[in-house]
Amino acid sequence: MQKIFNLFDFSQKVDYKNEVLAGLTVAMTMIPESLSFAILAGFPPLVGLYAAFIMGIITAVLGGRPGMVSGGAGATVVVLIALMNSHGLEYVFAAVAMAGIIQIAVGVFKLGKFIRLVPQPVMFGFVNGLAVIIFTAQLEQFKEIINGQVQWLSGDALLIMTVLVALTIGIILILPKITKTVPPSLVAILVVFAIVYFFGIETRQVKDIASVSGSLPPFHIPQVPFTWEMLQVIFPYGLIMAAVGLTEGLLTLNLVDEITGTRGRSNKECVAQGTANIANGFFYGMGGCPMLAQTLVNLSSGSRARLSGIIAAFTILAIILVGAPVIELLPMAALTGVMIMVAVGTFEWTSFRTFRRMPKSDVLVMVLVTLVTILLHNLALAVLIGVIISALVFAWDNAKRIRARKRIDEEGIKHYEIYGPLFFGSVQAFNDKFDVLNDPEEVIIDFSESRVVDMSGIEALNKLTERYHKEGKKLHLRYLSEDCRRLLSNADAIIEVNILEDPTYKLAVDKT
Repeated sequence: MQKIFNLFDFSQKVDYKNEVLAGLTVAMTMIPESLSFAILAGFPPLVGLYAAFIMGIITAVLGGRPGMVSGGAGATVVVLIALMNSHGLEYVFAAVAMAGIIQIAVGVFKLGKFIRLVPQPVMFGFVNGLAVIIFTAQLEQFKEIINGQVQWLSGDALLIMTVLVALTIGIILILPKITKTVPPSLVAILVVFAIVYFFGIETRQVKDIASVSGSLPPFHIPQVPFTWEMLQVIFPYGLIMAAVGLTEGLLTLNLVDEITGTRGRSNKECVAQGTANIANGFFYGMGGCPMLAQTLVNLSSGSRARLSGIIAAFTILAIILVGAPVIELLPMAALTGVMIMVAVGTFEWTSFRTFRRMPKSDVLVMVLVTLVTILLHNLALAVLIGVIISALVFAWDNAKRIRARKRIDEEGIKHYEIYGPLFFGSVQAFNDKFDVLNDPEEVIIDFSESRVVDMSGIEALNKLTERYHKEGKKLHLRYLSEDCRRLLSNADAIIEVNILEDPTYKLAVDKT
C-alpha cells in the first residue's frame, strides 16, 4: 500500500486542497483547447476529450515528474491534419499508436537526453511557427460553405461572429486584472455561452461541427489494412508526431525543473508519453503530449504532486459522461476566441526584443524554422533543419578559432602549441599552420590546449606525419588527452603513428 501512495505522491507534504483545486482548474482550461484542437484537425470533438483524459491520467501516474500536465496538444494535432485529409480518422489512430511505440523505444534506449541539443533560436522558431498555425486555423471559423463553395461570412453572421470572438478575447484579457481565482478562458466561454443561449442568438455551435456522445472511451482497433503499404503511410506521421511530442514534452519538463528546483526523469517521461499515445490509438483518442500552458496553470495553482493531474483527468471524464449535451451547445465563437488567445500566448514575443542582441546566424535560424513550420506544417522537420544549421554555424565558428603559437627551444626543436579543437571544420586551418619544408629536423605539436575530435582530425594528423616523414623529419604529438590517445589508438590502421606514454610528456611519435 505504501508503494501505491508513493506512486501517486501521497504524503504528508502534499497540500491536498491545492492539488484538488489545481486539478479542477486545469480540467476547465483543457476542455476548450481539446475541443478546439480536435475541430481544427477535422476530428470529432469527443476524440479530443478522450485524448485529454487518456493522456492526462496515464502521464500523471507514470510520467517523468509531478506537476506536468498532458493532453491533446496542438503541436501534435497539427502533424496529423494532412493524414486526416488524405486517409481518414482510422489511419490517424494507427499513426498515433505508431508514435507511442517510437516514444517508448526512445525512453527504453535512454535517448531523451538529446533534447539538450535543440538550441534556443530553434525553439523560438518552433513555438512562433506553431502559434501562427494555430492563429490562421481560426480564420476557418469565419468561412461558410455556400453552394459547395467556401466563402467568407458576411452580413449579420460575420458581425455576430466577430463580436462574440472579440468579447471572448476581452474577457480573457481583462479578468486576470480583477481576479485570478478562476480561469479566464473558462469564464469567457461561460459568458458567451450564456449570452447566446438566453438571447437566442443564431451562431455556429459545436453540434454544427459534429455530435458529442457521452460514453466511456471505447476499445477500438484501428480499421486499417495491416500491410507494408499501410506502414509506409503511417510511419512518417508517427515518427514526426513522436519527435514533436517528445520535443515539446522534454522542453516542458526542463522548464518545470527550473521552476520547482527539482529534477525530472526524461526517459521515464518518454515511456509514459508512448504508453499514453498507444492507448489513444486503441481507445479513440487523437493522442498528444505535455501542454505547456496547462502545466504552468497547474504549477501556479500550487500543485507539486501527481494528484492534480489525476483529478484533472477524472474531471474531464465526468464531463464527458454527463456533460455532453451542454458541450454540444458551446458557441464556436467562444472556442475560436480562446484559441486565438492560446496562439497569442504561445508566440514568443520576447524573441523580437532579442533580435538586436542575437547573432545574425541565430536570427536566421529562428526565422527559417518559423517559416518551415508555417509553410510545411512539419514541426519535426523544422526543428531538424534548425538543429543542423545551428550545428554547422557552430562548427564554422570553431573552425576559425583554431590557432598555433610557434617557438624554437634551445635544442633547435620547433614547438607548435595548438589552441582549439581539431575536427572536420578546422582541418584546413590546422594544416596551414605548418611549414614542413623549412621546419627543423624535429618538431613537437603540443595539444595541451586542444583535442582531436573526429576522423577528419585523425586523417589530418596522418597526412601531416607523412609530409614530415618524406622530408626525413621527426614529428611528435605531445600532451594528447586520454580520449584523444584512445581515438588515435583505435585508428592505428589509418594513421601511421604509435601511441607511447612518456612519463613526462605522453608522446605519440611516428614509426621507425
